[in-house]
Amino acid sequence: MSNLANVVQQLRKERDQAQKRIEQLDEALRALTGLNGVRRTTRTRGGVQTSAGKRGAMSAEARSRIAAAQRARWAKWKRAQRGK
Repeated sequence: MSNLANVVQQLRKERDQAQKRIEQLDEALRALTGLNGVRRTTRTRGGVQTSAGKRGAMSAEARSRIAAAQRARWAKWKRAQRGK
């Protein structure tokens, strides 16, 4: 039975070493992706990767301005197509 306890203890030790190595790799990835301003998924929380940064929400007014501008671009393009 003590042999089984030794095996379990050894496996736990190896698991802890692997976890430390993963943390070191995560730190290296964070440092490298931070150098050129690239936002990547760098953190793991509960086994699920989360994004390093989120974009802010756009206001309804801004969305309507963008939609109106896009409709105007499409109308201009359609007018040009009819004239050909």
